[in-house]
Amino acid sequence: MRGLSQRLVVRQSQTLIMTPQVQQAIKMLQLSNLELTDFIDGEIQQNPLLERRERLGEDAFADYDKDAQRTSTAGAPETLSGEFAPDVAEHWQPEWGEDGGRAVDFGADPQPWHSRNGGFDGEGRPGLDQTAFRTNTLDEHLLEQIGTDLSDHGDRVIALYLLDLLDEDGYLRAGLDGVAQQLGCSIDRVEEVLARLQQLDPAGVFARDLKECLALQLRDRNRLDPAMEALLDHLELLAARNVPALVRVCCVDAADVAEMISEIRSLDPKPGLAFDPPLAQPVVPDILMRAQPKGGWVVELNAETLPHVLVNNSYYARIRQATRSKTEKAYLTERLHAANWLVKALHQRAITILKVAAEIVRQQAAFFRQGVGSLRPLILRDIADAIGMHESTISRVTSNKYMATPRGLYELKYFFTSAIAASGGSGAHSAEAVRHRIRALIDGEPADGTLSDERIVELLRHEGVDIARRTVAKYREAMRIASSVQRRRDKLLAL
Repeated sequence: MRGLSQRLVVRQSQTLIMTPQVQQAIKMLQLSNLELTDFIDGEIQQNPLLERRERLGEDAFADYDKDAQRTSTAGAPETLSGEFAPDVAEHWQPEWGEDGGRAVDFGADPQPWHSRNGGFDGEGRPGLDQTAFRTNTLDEHLLEQIGTDLSDHGDRVIALYLLDLLDEDGYLRAGLDGVAQQLGCSIDRVEEVLARLQQLDPAGVFARDLKECLALQLRDRNRLDPAMEALLDHLELLAARNVPALVRVCCVDAADVAEMISEIRSLDPKPGLAFDPPLAQPVVPDILMRAQPKGGWVVELNAETLPHVLVNNSYYARIRQATRSKTEKAYLTERLHAANWLVKALHQRAITILKVAAEIVRQQAAFFRQGVGSLRPLILRDIADAIGMHESTISRVTSNKYMATPRGLYELKYFFTSAIAASGGSGAHSAEAVRHRIRALIDGEPADGTLSDERIVELLRHEGVDIARRTVAKYREAMRIASSVQRRRDKLLAL
């Protein structure tokens, strides 16, 4: 048996190691412009040689730059048309045709972009209806009424405790037993105070479930009769639109049930949101796209949200001259390298985003001219092969990035859809275009009938789309479109 021993062995191997700078560049690539601004703010706080450049006029900035002796590289070229830095312009042709040649004629003047989250004027600024204003919150509104309607000090204490337990919808989800135990009073007294609170405005507030919320609103309207109470006891039948069953349990005819359902629909299932609506965060585009008057497209970064960073060489020179310690000199040199690398990374990030966005516009040119029906199947590999980048890079670039187009505001991920085979085996259709066509077919249903999933499959196959019934059902459910049976019941109720 050979004895165990220790020895040194030299082996040579190759490994791929991601430096902190590379990791930082990857992180920056997948950030939106607004997220990048926050990231840059943090870097500026850590690096004394970095500072943000304000967007001044050209003449004003020229004088400012002469005095400060600053080296400037903004986020990179901001447009694919117009003037470029020499090292960027040679890689770009701003206009394409459908075959990669002459520019595509948009056929109309460019329209201001808009978001579903709010209106904007022709220059992209928020409209007057989007201006924030201060209103009373739900708690403030109820607090005023509690101070007026409840005179007993003990009742007010209970009321304020219950007010703190309200959720944003105006519901009281906590159990009353725990409230009584915490306050050291009887459950009966808590219920009495709750009953008075449920009479406050808005009607339905302080309800403990949906049924009680609707009942409080109906009682406020003097519409809570026995038939309506029976309907509230069977909300599951209402959700299933089972009119015959509701006729039986409510002991009324179909016309009365239709009237009762109409009354229920007029109620507010979340009365608290009328005072504290969830704040809609407007989506700010990272990329702007517009049509040129003579045809073709212009793709540019949104300069309003793109951070502009400077390396202050003048400050570095002054500090360098006054520095004597080797440690301090090493630190200053490291900060300069980090600052220069960050500016270079911002430049490369912008070029990469522009390349990806421009290639998406080129490959989806038919969509921008004709609409969703002309959206072609597209995967990350198609863009990666076209511009010579890795798929993972394309994935990071298209994450959290939005492009404002003449047709609206779209996430870059929207333009990547799977393919559905065409009838006969030639070509393919975009899954998004097929979903759009399914919605159009259902929206165009006759008033006295509905299209089943099987019938939709037949119609799509006549149009050259080879699709299975279960795929139609999956797309319909994803678009929150009811089945043909439920749609038929809805039409009967409408009549």
